[in-house]
Amino acid sequence: MRKTLILTGASRGIGRALALELAQAGYDLVLNARSEGPLKEVAEEARALGARVEAVAGSAGQAQVAEELVKKAEGLGGFYGYIHNAGVLHPGPFLYEIAEGLFLEVLEANLIAGYQLARFAYPLLRKKGEGVVVYVGSGAAESNLPGIGAYAVAKAAEEHLARQLAAEVPEVPCFIYRPGVVETEMQRQAREAQGSAAPVLHQVFRGYKEEGRLLSPKEAAKALVRLLPRARQFHGKIASWRDA
Repeated sequence: MRKTLILTGASRGIGRALALELAQAGYDLVLNARSEGPLKEVAEEARALGARVEAVAGSAGQAQVAEELVKKAEGLGGFYGYIHNAGVLHPGPFLYEIAEGLFLEVLEANLIAGYQLARFAYPLLRKKGEGVVVYVGSGAAESNLPGIGAYAVAKAAEEHLARQLAAEVPEVPCFIYRPGVVETEMQRQAREAQGSAAPVLHQVFRGYKEEGRLLSPKEAAKALVRLLPRARQFHGKIASWRDA
């Protein structure tokens, strides 16, 4: 029986690459992103690879969107879990300087969306007694780099959320995937950041590019798809692209 996964942040970067790699690997998909146009384009590309695909635009941090994602996945059949890849960075200001709205947007995209997905997906996955749940984490969860404080706070909480779910529902494999340093829109934003911490961010993130340390989204996506059949091995833990 085919397996259906929900994927957030699917319109670009690692998410877009993941959608295509998952489709090639034989998964059916319910794709989510806030940008409807690019999301539809990715959905069409995934369908062309043989996957059955539904797309739901909007923030998965909103309960009605998360609920619709799970309903669509159930409707496709073979609902098997989700990969929460969506994220927002808003780099540049020191943490105490960032506007309240931007801080809350970072929390919603990274942390609250992870909670909302769990709310609606876990009762079904627990009943099935199988599946896979992946939270795309970041080394930022363990760092205090000036200029990405809101993101670091959100990622630390999101990774704890994943470990909590793993402890509470051991029958459903759940792990954190850290993709490494990947050439994405977030990387570009950090390289071009404005604000009090911009000089630090420019040094770090421009350095990644100049030193040739950036992985492609496709490389990061391929690694995660290879890890999915081994999800139980990483239950409650952190896996990286190197583990693949």
